[in-house]
Amino acid sequence: MDLIRTGLGITKTIRNVSRFREILTVLARHGFSELIVKSGLDKLIPGFILPAKVSELKREDLSNEEWWQIFGAQLRLSFEELGPSFIKLGQLLATREDILDPALIKELKKLQNKVKGIPFEVAEQVIEESLGRKIGEVFLKIDPVAIGTASIGVVYRAELLNGQKVVVKVRRPGIAKTIMTDFEILLFIVDKLERVSSDLRFLGVSKMIADFFKSTQSELNFLNEAQNCERMKSNLAAIDKDGFLVVPKVYREYCAQDVLVMEFLDGRPFNEFDSLEAIGPDIVEKLLRAVELFAHTLLADGFFHADLHGGNFFVLKDRRIGIIDFGLMGTLSKKNRANFVAILYALITFNYDNLVYEFLEVADYDNVPNHEELIRDIKDALSPYIGLSVKETNVTELVRNIIKTLSKHELYLPREWFIIFRALMTLDGVGKSIGLDLNIFKILEKDLPGFVTELLSVKSAKEELLWVAKDVVSSLRIVPKHLRWFLKETAKNKYAIEIRVKDLDKLNRGVSRSLYILGLCLLACVFILCGAIFARNTVVSTFYDIPVLSWIFWAFGGYLLIRIGTMRKF
Repeated sequence: MDLIRTGLGITKTIRNVSRFREILTVLARHGFSELIVKSGLDKLIPGFILPAKVSELKREDLSNEEWWQIFGAQLRLSFEELGPSFIKLGQLLATREDILDPALIKELKKLQNKVKGIPFEVAEQVIEESLGRKIGEVFLKIDPVAIGTASIGVVYRAELLNGQKVVVKVRRPGIAKTIMTDFEILLFIVDKLERVSSDLRFLGVSKMIADFFKSTQSELNFLNEAQNCERMKSNLAAIDKDGFLVVPKVYREYCAQDVLVMEFLDGRPFNEFDSLEAIGPDIVEKLLRAVELFAHTLLADGFFHADLHGGNFFVLKDRRIGIIDFGLMGTLSKKNRANFVAILYALITFNYDNLVYEFLEVADYDNVPNHEELIRDIKDALSPYIGLSVKETNVTELVRNIIKTLSKHELYLPREWFIIFRALMTLDGVGKSIGLDLNIFKILEKDLPGFVTELLSVKSAKEELLWVAKDVVSSLRIVPKHLRWFLKETAKNKYAIEIRVKDLDKLNRGVSRSLYILGLCLLACVFILCGAIFARNTVVSTFYDIPVLSWIFWAFGGYLLIRIGTMRKF
């Protein structure tokens, strides 16, 4: 009976119990069985038996770097075996330099090229079902050998009927359902594991998984990527007067949620070059200019490419620079851009107080940190860079030091903020891979004065005032309506307003007792005064000369005073 109840309970939480069993089996086989047992996950599936035990990590016997390296290797092997959605998760975790240990990051980065393709027959079926026509009605030819494989999609070269060379990105069949199932199971497992592992709890893995699902949901719909590509193309066209930066054309008529057709960019990716000499001085100059344009899109438009690694930059055959992969984009509102400018300025000027206050404006935290201690730690993190020029500053190392310090104080940047710094570090990495110092801060610094001027301009102030006025007017219009509705409902239902005073009975008793005591005091005073009046014309030599009536009145007065003195306090 207990087995049946357990089975029903787990089915309500997780719809695919067989997948849950598979995930636990793989994790246990790669060294996580002890953690599974401690969390009680093995007891949730009736009849589940752990595979042969693999030796568990003993942290006390290893250095910190060794422990994370072995842990990362076991995690990587598990993710490789569990398939695309787990590989995608591993790839995203590999970008979280702000939270995860470098040794773990290094292992997870090995997942970049571990995704298997899909049979071309399956891709062909997806294309025909999505577009509602045969492949021959759209493409003159399509190469059945994929030129790129990712967790969500597989990319093929093709040629349209008009001879235009294109790439066709096809979403893996069933990947949306697989990711949803795996997401539910992952959250369930992590919730159990965080209860028994302080490391996982500190890392905030559940938050990272939630971010993973949120970003992946957007990437699953290829129409979003098509829209991102067209928006970026439009934004760059407005500032790239020389047209040296190429964003591929999207063929909307052949696009769907699971199929994306774009112009083929014939070139060589930057990650295939290893020196400035190999790439050529003309391309180096264009690359520097391209980074300036991207900095402008970040500060001016608040819409930027968030994954500009060496594989997404191309040197085209006509010596222009091409950009691909618009699935992961960053967005910043005007307010957040103002915060970002303030953070950059604080970084450049090493203003620790302002840097901390600006980070606290945008960071997530459960408990307000000790800001004085945080300022001291930030100062220690920045001290190696004091006195260095912008050119001499290692941007990646600087940003990583700051983010590690924030993590120490359990301050976490929201995903949209972290991808800004990740984009800067990625760009910096592209430069370093070919021996080029991109000077990210210096490039951003060029646009800072103009952006600050824009923020403080009369036009900007007027816009803010107009929005404030609009909100005030809207509130003034709404309040009378709601008040009228409230009064109408009150009258219709014959409501009455009842005012209750907390502990009113106790208060009444206190007031009554006070008045009673006050009355006794007055009466005692009257008796004492009457006794004195009767004795005022008498010559008193001894106590016996005092009139009897005076003694009687004083006795009553004294009795009342004693009574008052012996009454209980309230």
